[in-house]
Amino acid sequence: MHVFITENELENKRWWHYLDREMQELLRESILLVYHVRLWRNTFHDYSFIVFPAAKAYEGFLKTLFYDLGFISKEDFNGKKFRIGRALNPALEPRFRKDESVYDRLVLYCGGNKLPDTLWNAWKHGRNLVFHWFPNSQNILTFAQAKKCIKLIVSAMDKAFEQCRLDLHQNKDKRARLKLA
Repeated sequence: MHVFITENELENKRWWHYLDREMQELLRESILLVYHVRLWRNTFHDYSFIVFPAAKAYEGFLKTLFYDLGFISKEDFNGKKFRIGRALNPALEPRFRKDESVYDRLVLYCGGNKLPDTLWNAWKHGRNLVFHWFPNSQNILTFAQAKKCIKLIVSAMDKAFEQCRLDLHQNKDKRARLKLA
């Protein structure tokens, strides 16, 4: 039997201390849900609830990453209007791209589409399609699919942290100052 991500493995990720405590707890919750749900005798129609905490943490990770890279403003970071799904969407309408596209900034910063596409794919499949319901496409997740979504999110965070050359201590200090402002 293949072992899923353990809490210890999660805490040993290079990016673990980049996350705020709240994001760390959300990721732990998804991991714990995976281990507890597999022991339950009940079966569920949809296992999306296992992914929700990890998807929320991923949203916080991306918003923090985009701020630390200078791709979004302090107002975007602290506000409630900035939409990651819009900013990260590679198909954003041309008239909005100059001002709103984080995807395009990532392409320039990374020298290609590989990382932005990875982040978008994890956002789309590990968050958007999990959270939304559409007629004829309810996006119901099996237990295996839910675990795969969590792995997709964790893998995207791994790749972002490897490729974005973040100075962990400098950015942590920057965010601490942000909270005081």
